[in-house]
Formats: sequence, structure tokens, C-alpha cells
Amino acid sequence: MKFTRFIANSSIHTGVKEKGIIRVIKGDIFGAWEYTGQTFSQGEVKSIAPLEPNQIIGIGANFVSNVEDLPEQFPEIPVFFFKPTSSVIGPEDEIIIPEGIKEVKFESELAIVIGKEAKNVPESDVLDYVFGYTVGNDVTAPQFFHQDGHWTIGKSFDTFTPLGPVIETVLDPFNVKVKAKLNDVEKQNSATELMIIPIRKMVSYLTKVMTLKPGDVILTGSPVGAELVGAGDVIECEIKEIGNLRNTFVTAKEGARAY
Repeated sequence: MKFTRFIANSSIHTGVKEKGIIRVIKGDIFGAWEYTGQTFSQGEVKSIAPLEPNQIIGIGANFVSNVEDLPEQFPEIPVFFFKPTSSVIGPEDEIIIPEGIKEVKFESELAIVIGKEAKNVPESDVLDYVFGYTVGNDVTAPQFFHQDGHWTIGKSFDTFTPLGPVIETVLDPFNVKVKAKLNDVEKQNSATELMIIPIRKMVSYLTKVMTLKPGDVILTGSPVGAELVGAGDVIECEIKEIGNLRNTFVTAKEGARAY
């Protein structure tokens, strides 16, 4: 199923998208919900981020260029970081370049949405705790990275985590490609088999550190090919089975949240 959130008639709704028609639902997508009987066409609504995350966790430098480049041993402590929920925007919203710099970096990613509380989960059971998947763009301002390696500020600006267009619950995450086009030119195109820390190991590791809860979003890393971009550039992050996440970069003076 493809879960979506959208604005229609000045209100925010949640729905299930089926062949261009959105069937409105009520309730908790991670628990009990039901159809209301109301429907919209895609052209009648403005799509927004498909969920309001409980928290956002990212992993750094998690892709190689070729299978042959995968390390024989996994890092003892993977590089994880948090992004604030205030950084979330949806499809077609503007990504605002912070005042004082001219460029930021796009990073197209497969995003995991956790569906139920998870603690000390073995790798073999990880997918039982996954609700679905969406497309993420881990926008980064490396100019704000601390010289000692702290990434938080450079990852945390408002608008720096586009998510969407839907949460896809029926997906084989081990058999998809993470892509990105910059101004219609392909920059990223990698299969998830090129992840250094695979999905099962990544999520299992996190559950040994913290309790993951419904609505947590895990950004699984960005393929080789991400680069710095400036105002006016258009980025399209895509996973074919989920959809296309399109955003335009603007300067701080021009930018404004769409909702």
C-alpha cells in the first residue's frame, strides 16, 4: 500500500493512493485505521511529507561504487547522526540554502519507517518491525561541520530533510536502486547491495543502542555521486517502486515553507 499525506480544502489528510486516486483514511497508520469513504484525485491535492517522524536517524558514508569495494569487516561503531523533525518538508517544497553560504549538498536515500517498538532485535527479525519505506534527501551543509567531526549543525537546518512522495509498505528493500537527477542529469544510481552496513545489520544495531518506536525514520545512506548545488537547481530523488521526490533549492531570502 502507498500511504500519503496531503492538503485539500485547507486541511491535512492521510490517505491510501491507488491508481491516481487517494482514498482518505482516519486513525493511526501504525495501528487501527479505516477508510472514510472520501476520495480525491492527485490533481486536487498538494502532497506533503508522508508522515511526521517521531525521530530521524541517518548513517554516514554508507555506499561504495562497486561490490568489489565492500569491506571484509563491518565498522565496529557505524557513524550515525540525528536530524531534527523540524527539517522535514515534502515533495515540491523549497530547500532553503542557509544565509552566508551559496551551496549545499543533496543526498538521495532509501528511508525506512519503523512500524512498532523495537529493542534488541536480531537481524533475522528486523523486517518484522518495518512499516514501510519512503524516499529521503539528506540535505547537508558541510561548511557547518565541526573541525572535530561533529555533523549536527550541517545536517539540521530547516528544510534539510525532504521525504516522500509516499510510504510504500510492499517493497523488497534489497532489490531497489537509489537514484538522483540534478536538473534532469543523472547523478546517482546505485543498488542497495552497495551499502557498507546492510539494512538488517543497521536496524538491529540501532535497537541494541536505543528503543526504536513507530514513526522513527532511518536514512540508510546515499550512493556515490552526491554533489554541491546552488539556488535554482532542481533535485529529483527517486526509487522507482516508491516514486519521485522533487525539490528546488532557493536562497534564504527567497525561501518560504509551503505549509
